[in-house]
Amino acid sequence: MENWLLAFLLLLAMPIEAAYVGGGVGIGMGGGDAGVGSGRGGRAGSVWIGGGINAPAPSGSRLSNAYTALQAWKSAVTDDPNKIMETWVGSDVCSYKGVFCSDPQDGMGPLVAGIDLNKANVQGTLVKELSLLTDMTLLHLNSNRFSGSVPNTLRDLSSLQELDLSNNQFSGTFPAVVLEMPNLIYLDLRFNSFSGPIPEDLFNRKLDAIFVNNNNFEGELPQNLGNSQASVINLANNKFSGSIPASFGLMASKLKEILFLNNQLSGCIPQGIGLFTEMKVFDVSYNSLIGHLPDTLSCLSQVEVLNLGHNKLSGELPDLVCSLKSLMNLTVAYNFLSELSQECTKLFFRSVGFDFSVNCIPNKDMQRPQPECSSTPGGGPSCLRIPSVQPHVCGTMAVLSGTASDLTSMSP
Repeated sequence: MENWLLAFLLLLAMPIEAAYVGGGVGIGMGGGDAGVGSGRGGRAGSVWIGGGINAPAPSGSRLSNAYTALQAWKSAVTDDPNKIMETWVGSDVCSYKGVFCSDPQDGMGPLVAGIDLNKANVQGTLVKELSLLTDMTLLHLNSNRFSGSVPNTLRDLSSLQELDLSNNQFSGTFPAVVLEMPNLIYLDLRFNSFSGPIPEDLFNRKLDAIFVNNNNFEGELPQNLGNSQASVINLANNKFSGSIPASFGLMASKLKEILFLNNQLSGCIPQGIGLFTEMKVFDVSYNSLIGHLPDTLSCLSQVEVLNLGHNKLSGELPDLVCSLKSLMNLTVAYNFLSELSQECTKLFFRSVGFDFSVNCIPNKDMQRPQPECSSTPGGGPSCLRIPSVQPHVCGTMAVLSGTASDLTSMSP
């Protein structure tokens, strides 16, 4: 009996740092499935344990608020096949599976720094009490079955930097509350059922990554698209219509990837595309874009994937485009191009993936029947073009950036 009492007293004397398990969470923007980046720490160095004493955390502490939030969320879970929530018992929230804590050594004790329930297959809803997790820097909920809307109270997550709600069953209009999170830099809403237009303010925030693809968003893209500071934007597989805003060519030059594919966009490719000298992926496939290719495409010196397929583009595929040194894949299939420059025929020898099938190029295999090539789609629009001399084209981009009104694409 005395030995049991001594052990109990020793347990009470343990410092709080030893009472929870799990490292801090590092914030990074590396690649990974549905927004899980290589720069994010925690999981590899943590130990999953469950349980804890069945008593509330000290009143008013950071972990007390976290306990309230997580227990409220647990009560809104209706299916948990992997039994994640079975570990959410007791006041030691830092031992909950999927919850990561850190201690900033500020005298106020440990805090919940992040929650990662990626691929947990949990079914339920988000609750307003999650707003109590004001110290949390990341919330990753990829590949679950959460539904409903995003509570407006989450605007109080003032420390949140990464929000991944992808591959769930959320619905309703764009969750504007995410734009009230002052430190958010990574936003992933893809593979849900959000609908309606996207707000202009999305492109006014200091977001580095914007993923809204594979939803039911519709309407025209906001004209302030060019205000975005993001390096990656994915708008694919929605129902956006109208033209690509002329301001697109005025965005910060750090943009590396943008995907417009599989929407209902029309008009011309903006001439300002040439400003993106760091662009690696540009995909406008499966739309209804018309006109000639802008020669400013030749300024995309780092582009690796250029997909213009399944549109209504016409004219020539010029040497300037086929000469891009970093190209790994060039797709112009299913358009109405009528000429292939000599440089383009060399792409096969450079081991570049090149698909120009189903166009109107004479003496080439797998082209459209002649009757389909007798008229230019869209009535032959005259998209603004700059003379095709590469030094002049790329050198004039700075001038173009000050004359956005001259870059407006013609409507079909």
